[in-house]
Amino acid sequence: MQTLCCPVFPGDRVIDVGSEWRTFSNDKATKDPSRVGDTQNPLLSDGDLSTMIGKGTGAASFDEFGNSKYQNRRTMSSSDRAMMNAFKEITNMADRINLPRNIVDRTNNLFKQVYEQKSLKGRSNDAIASACLYIACRQEGVPRTFKEICAVSRISKKEIGRCFKLILKALETSVDLITTGDFMSRFCSNLGLPKQVQMAATHIARKAVELDLVPGRSPISVAAAAIYMASQASSEKRTQKEIGDIAGVADVTIRQSYRLIYPRAPDLFPADFKFDTPVDKLPQL
Repeated sequence: MQTLCCPVFPGDRVIDVGSEWRTFSNDKATKDPSRVGDTQNPLLSDGDLSTMIGKGTGAASFDEFGNSKYQNRRTMSSSDRAMMNAFKEITNMADRINLPRNIVDRTNNLFKQVYEQKSLKGRSNDAIASACLYIACRQEGVPRTFKEICAVSRISKKEIGRCFKLILKALETSVDLITTGDFMSRFCSNLGLPKQVQMAATHIARKAVELDLVPGRSPISVAAAAIYMASQASSEKRTQKEIGDIAGVADVTIRQSYRLIYPRAPDLFPADFKFDTPVDKLPQL
């Protein structure tokens, strides 16, 4: 007696929900080379699975009045449509400030949670999406300022800030406190400052916080003031306006923080810093 053993393939899914790799661009009279839609989106209730029917070319494709017999009737719930539009807006915003895919995914998940809870009624979906992007950046360790998010959205900084607080409360979540170090590298890079100035600015900001010279000041304004001080002491000087445009803070905000740290300037610079302008010649503002 012969026993046959059938192989068993474990797994809870046997259907590939990814986009099809094959195209039919070489087929004659075929304008659209793709046969299927986009990949399945698990955040939508129906996965956004759909079938697109190509335009008919033969006589059998039309009725006696010349109307196409086969038409695309894509059905999608209003909630899925709203989320789909929000996901597109999130992707567009992320692309404009070069944020990676993991940030987009986390933002989409945050938006879905908020949308389904209906806890922010009266707030626009664009405002919620912008605030979710801000939260996702902080949770993933690549924080962006409110002004940076505002620059790539159609929502005011004030409204994004309001939604940010409401979302944290609604989802009972939190974000790590931002520090001057979170922004220093990007700000200095955008200003075209050399590594020595960046290291000096980082040291100045950290010492200023340790010595409690800037109580109540935001990390962004302290970072901007530290960059201004470090650049003024080097040969690569930058104005308050140049730094303010990159950091997203007003000139007066930089001056206020700078005045707090200026009296202790000799104690703030690293020991190996090469001065182009001596400490006692730094601007007093």
